[in-house]
Amino acid sequence: MNLRERIPSYLTGATQLAATVVFAALFAVIALTVTVYYDSHSWFSVGPNATFGYTTAFILAAIAVLMLSKRLMYRSTRRFTLDWGSYLLWNLAEVVVIALLYTGLTMHLFSIELISIPNLGFQATLLRSFIITALLIGVPYLIAGLYYALRDRDNTIRLLNYGNIVTDSELSPLDREKITLFGEDGTMKLSISLKNLFYIESDDNYIKVWYSDSAGEVKQYMLRSRLKTVEESFAGSPLVRCHRKYIVNLLRVDMVSREKDGYYVKLDLSSAEPIPVSKTYEEQVLARFNSR
Repeated sequence: MNLRERIPSYLTGATQLAATVVFAALFAVIALTVTVYYDSHSWFSVGPNATFGYTTAFILAAIAVLMLSKRLMYRSTRRFTLDWGSYLLWNLAEVVVIALLYTGLTMHLFSIELISIPNLGFQATLLRSFIITALLIGVPYLIAGLYYALRDRDNTIRLLNYGNIVTDSELSPLDREKITLFGEDGTMKLSISLKNLFYIESDDNYIKVWYSDSAGEVKQYMLRSRLKTVEESFAGSPLVRCHRKYIVNLLRVDMVSREKDGYYVKLDLSSAEPIPVSKTYEEQVLARFNSR
């Protein structure tokens, strides 16, 4: 894994992040409940006693830390590129904050003589809480990540080349090349000629495919998938990423114009608004457009 490689967007979607926090919280609560009676260095309590209120307060505070962190992560990925190195450091920071929270609370309970467990000292308690927190958070994060990766693979959109189809008529290269969209159950949802595709737009966890049918009428098709999946599936084709929300078909681009706030792609579709080109993809779009 390249630490400077951009992380998959399925790890930072709003729904995925919220579900990951819920799963991590449930996993941690169950794990702590099961192990509390076997850990001589833990002051956690699952029954009505002096430390039960502190246990509840700590768990709620830890969940609040995770929720705030993931909210900030989601907002950050809407503006900046998050690579694997940054993603791992971000999650590590969550562990450190929660470990410090637990250690500070433990030292406080010792100071008011509310607990009778062995006092390991600040550093040893911090190291121990760091390791336990890393396990309680890391395991559900890993499970959730694998689940989303597998689900994303099932939603992959594939570019199929129909060049080897036997036919009684001569087809042009563009007529031979089609894009085929598959649903989560693996069944084909939509198959259209590449020349009829205008652009693809991201809509959270879905994409909107704008194309023309055989009668020339503009249609829209929505499918649950990521734009990154489309970008990878169509590598080497006339489809090019121009913005975090858009992929355009260079075959349907009339011109690329420079405006005050940056470049815009204008399609040969009168009803379509100019599509913005972000600075991240500016060089790529101009190079591909000029060399088509």
